[in-house]
Amino acid sequence: MSSEISTSTKLKQQNNAGRFKFDIQSYTLIIALVLIAIIFGSFTNGEFLSSRNLSNLFTQMSVMSVLAVGMTLVIVAGHIDLSVGSIVGLTGGIAAILQVWNGWSTVTVVIAGIIVGAIIGLWQGWWVAYRNVPAFIVTLGGMLIFRGVLIGLSKGQTIAPLSSSFGQIGNSFIPYVVGYILAIAAVVLLFLSKIRSRAKRQSLGLSLSPAAMDYGKISVYSICILFLTYMLNRYLGIPLPMLIVVVLAGFFLFVSLKTSFGRFTYAIGGNVEAAALSGINIKRTVLSVFIIMGALAGVAGVLLTSRLNAATVSAGTSYELDAIAACVIGGTSLMGGKGKIVGAIIGALIMTSIDNGMSMMNIEAFWQYIVKGLILIFAVWMDVANHKK
Repeated sequence: MSSEISTSTKLKQQNNAGRFKFDIQSYTLIIALVLIAIIFGSFTNGEFLSSRNLSNLFTQMSVMSVLAVGMTLVIVAGHIDLSVGSIVGLTGGIAAILQVWNGWSTVTVVIAGIIVGAIIGLWQGWWVAYRNVPAFIVTLGGMLIFRGVLIGLSKGQTIAPLSSSFGQIGNSFIPYVVGYILAIAAVVLLFLSKIRSRAKRQSLGLSLSPAAMDYGKISVYSICILFLTYMLNRYLGIPLPMLIVVVLAGFFLFVSLKTSFGRFTYAIGGNVEAAALSGINIKRTVLSVFIIMGALAGVAGVLLTSRLNAATVSAGTSYELDAIAACVIGGTSLMGGKGKIVGAIIGALIMTSIDNGMSMMNIEAFWQYIVKGLILIFAVWMDVANHKK
């Protein structure tokens, strides 16, 4: 009897230790982000944490965040896309050409840019899924092809200026009242989602975390949302690009967690043979992932061109590396089958914060590349170490 009690006690201790370890891993990114804010805030006399700089920071990270959302799905499926930077430049360039040289309306050119990105994703996905060409090679070739197409279409020129309505996509702000309404709505949705989740688990007879812990986390998230909204409203309001990122992230978070397509994507990246034996249509799923990536690159291209109010032949250069780094820093495994969209967004915020903070400190540009490269190597090493364990 005493041996059974001791065994039970050991199991409980192991479970508690596992939960504690999981919590530490889950909040490592948040801790890193807080440390970055403290360090740069102290070295810039608090200017890094000012409302104006936070607004600029979230506007700057919007392009990388959109790419990171799509790249997460690609990497989770066990592939890679090295062409997204060139797709960003090409789709943004096409949108600018259609408006400046051909007089198309803003709505039309935005739709055209996204459709072109989706078509490019379809073309690359077809080679990967149906012709079994490695994604690394297909997208590496695509990176060169699409950059060349952009140079040819634009004749090497900078295309500007765009209409004021197009510029508002990347440079406008949500009114203060609307921002607070959206923040309160987000808080209400968080609590309703948690209530529904707990009720469902209880109805299925599954274990539940203590209510104080679950609702305590939601309360902390809610306070962060409201405080961030307050800080942004102290300047000009919530940037529209930030709202676009939140909407896209929320949608694809739902897709990845609550739909069969999302489960198929994780299954393929985790074990492609087991996924095939389970009856998953691997080719169609992989093709869909690349189409989504292309469409999101089109969205990023529109955001970048709008924010700069111009399209250049160098737009989007090296963005694929930043997007991959954001995903890996956010916990996405390059081996496939593991990754979270929220983590990728936080990874994009970390990368952008480092760029922004070092620029404010007047640190030379080469140090920014060195620091980001070291962070990427460290993040991949952590991923490999976790897999070995």
